[in-house]
This record gives sequence, structure tokens and C-alpha cells, in this order.
Amino acid sequence: MEAKRNSGNLSRRAFAPAAVAAFSFLPRHVLGGTNQRAPSDKLNIAAVGIGGMGQNYIKECESENITALCDVDEAFAAPVFARYPKAKRYRDYRVMLEKEKGIDAVIIGTPDHTHAVVASAAIKAGKHVYCAKPMTRTVYEARQVAKAAREAKVATQMSTQSIASETACAVEELIQSGAVGPVRDVHVWTDRPVWPQGMRRPPETPRVPSHLAWDLWIGPSPMRPYNPLYHPFNFRGWYDFGTGALGDMALHTFHIVFRALKLTYPTHVSSSTTLVCELAPPGQADPGWKTRRVKFPESFPHSEIITWDFPARGDSPPVRLHWYDGGLKPPRPVDMDFDQSLPPEGSYYAGDKGTLLILGAEGGHSDKDRFLLPADKFIDFTPPPKTVKRTIGHYQEWIAAAKGGPPANCNFDFASLIAETALIGVISARAGKHLAWDAENMRFTSDAEATQLVTPEYRTGWAL
Repeated sequence: MEAKRNSGNLSRRAFAPAAVAAFSFLPRHVLGGTNQRAPSDKLNIAAVGIGGMGQNYIKECESENITALCDVDEAFAAPVFARYPKAKRYRDYRVMLEKEKGIDAVIIGTPDHTHAVVASAAIKAGKHVYCAKPMTRTVYEARQVAKAAREAKVATQMSTQSIASETACAVEELIQSGAVGPVRDVHVWTDRPVWPQGMRRPPETPRVPSHLAWDLWIGPSPMRPYNPLYHPFNFRGWYDFGTGALGDMALHTFHIVFRALKLTYPTHVSSSTTLVCELAPPGQADPGWKTRRVKFPESFPHSEIITWDFPARGDSPPVRLHWYDGGLKPPRPVDMDFDQSLPPEGSYYAGDKGTLLILGAEGGHSDKDRFLLPADKFIDFTPPPKTVKRTIGHYQEWIAAAKGGPPANCNFDFASLIAETALIGVISARAGKHLAWDAENMRFTSDAEATQLVTPEYRTGWAL
């Protein structure tokens, strides 16, 4: 969407690409340690889950050696296998890690429910890890994987590519400059899901395709009969395998919110979700009514609103973060032009002195996507100086970190914080409750039922 006028008259100079930061490296013989390499050395990278988004991650790391590839679906992964004919092929990541001792790093592009077990195994083997968001499917897994990576001193990165972008840096600088004053509310929305949600588990049990190792695909989750409603893309709509639209899209924006406002753990989370009306079986509806309202216990709802509350930080006031998906949107900022509409995806920061409106996901893609409101107040606005350090690029950060450089921007310590925030939102929506979050003890205060969803149950042989 392009607004009719550039509200706030944000100068392009404020968001022009900056020179990337240079990294300093020591010679390999000085670095020491099995996980350290000189920048001139190429990493030996393996990848698990390559048929979907994983193939994009691999392409971005082709400056290194792609030495091993693993996927449970040979047909789905066939084009990627063909692209890297010299790479060893595997179906089971455990076998790959056992046989390929020369691997330095592992890329994980599997569905959400297997992120943690693959990452944990790779970290235990001393490998650097790049993992698809939302890092893990549950809060417990996020904490455990981050702790393991910290102790193993391996380089990590979660796939929030925009964290290294010029636009993310510019938004952080703008908020921290005080242009809109203290921010008390942030609204983030998306038009996802673009996969089925709000449904019953399929009763059909078609035969498992010969090219798919279904038991390996299920991994740590409860065994379910194969159905194309789960694989290869629709896993996101099921509690057993995915994290819904919230896990898919929120982290692409939350990293900006957390850094701009210097947030840590939320203290409360609440939710509201859509219900589905369906024909009621005879005898199960009030006289005169032929439908009933249903909330399906195994599938994410069609749409939801999640709200997190964060405490004050020093002189900064408490913050309420709002999330909307499934086509729902927040109220229009009162200072928007009358003929403007909110786009399918976006965010805005409501401060005491004004509002920063961002069109599109991931903080927008240029200065044209950001507007300071009310427009008349910011006509002569001078953008703040560039105080946020720019990087060499999202994937390059991780590669450099694996060779002894500084930690990547979305390393697992930070990634686990924003992932956990999204994941307690998932729990609130499932429980249908307003919950108080005790982050230190990883539990919901006075709600044992919701706390049970913090830690997953694993199939035998699949625990972390």
C-alpha cells in the first residue's frame, strides 16, 4: 500500500543504507578450540529439512561448503538434492550427525515440532546452528535449547532475516530518539494464516507415500496417521506440529519491538479467538437452533487477538503489545488521513507525542513505508543520527560468528526471549484465559492447567 502523502515527511536520508560493520578476526592458530575457524576457511554445513524454507537458508550460505543434506521426504527435497550433487544424502538427522563428523554447522528448516530435537542434537555434537523461526514449538524447549547453546559456546541464529536490515535499525533509532514520546501501546497485525485452521482432525487415513518417512516426520509429537493436511506445508495449523500465524509471522516484527523498547519478559498475556458455527447433531442443540459454536481442540483458530503486558523499565512506562491475525486489524490511529486504510500487514507504535505507523511486515521495506502521525506535526522532522550498529547481513552474521566473530543479532539468547513471548500467547489462546506469567519459574501463576502446556510430552526416544 502506498499512502497519498508522506505523513510525517520522513526523509529518505534517515533510512539510506549505511556502510556495513567490519569484523576483525584472529588467525586460526590463535583462535583455538574445535569450533573456531579463520574467516578464510569455509564451514562444512549440513542442513535438515531442505524441501521448504530450508532451501532458501542453504542458498544464502553457499559461500561455504554444503556437505550433507537431510530430509524425510525424498520427493519434496529432490530439487535441493539435485542442486548440491556432492552433498551426502540422509533421511534421519541422527544418522547424519553420527556419520558426518566433519560437519561444523547445521541449518534447520524442519516443521516447528522438530526444531528443538534437531537443534539439541546438533548442539550436543558441538555444531553451530541456524534454525527456522519460531526456534521451538514450546517455551520449555526454547529455554533448554538456548541454555545448551550457551554452554556449548556455539554460534546460533534464528531466521528473522529483517533483524539485520536497515529498516529495523531505523525504526529502533526513531523510537529511542523520543520522536513519538514514551510508547505505551504497540499493535502488530498480519493477514496470515494462508493454510487451513479451525477444523477437526481429518478422519481419512491415506497410505503414506513411499518417498516419505512418516515416523521420522512425526518425530517427538504424538503419532498421527498420515494426511496431506499435515505435510508438507499445512503443519502450521495444528497444535501438535505448528505454532499458527503467531509463530509464523510475529517474530519478524517482535525483534524490532523488543529492541526499540528494551523489553524483557512480559508479566501477563490474554487472548480472544474466533469460534466456528457448525450444524449441531440432533439432540445436542437448544430447541429452535440448528447450529452450535465450536472451538476445535487440536487446530489453531481462524483468527485471534493476543495481548501481552510488560512492566516499566527505568523511566519508560509499561507497554502493552497487541497482536492480530486472520485478517483482524487494530483500530486505525486517530491521526491517519481520512482516506487511508490499514494494509493487510503492519504495525504501529502509539506514543505520548505521536504515532509511528509502519506499512507491511518486518518493519517495512523502506522509508516510504513509515509515517509519523499527526503528519502536520512532523513536517519539519529531522531524522535521528544512526546510532544502531549495522551488520554484514543476516546469514553472514551467523557464518562470521561460527568463525569466531561476534554473536549474531538473533542468537538463541535473544531469539528464545521473543519466541517465548509468542509461545505463551499460543498457550493463552489455547486456554482461553488471561494468564499471569512467572518467567523466572517458567509457569503461569495459579494456573496449573496452562502451565502443563509449557513443557511438551515426547514420544519415546525423542526427548531433548
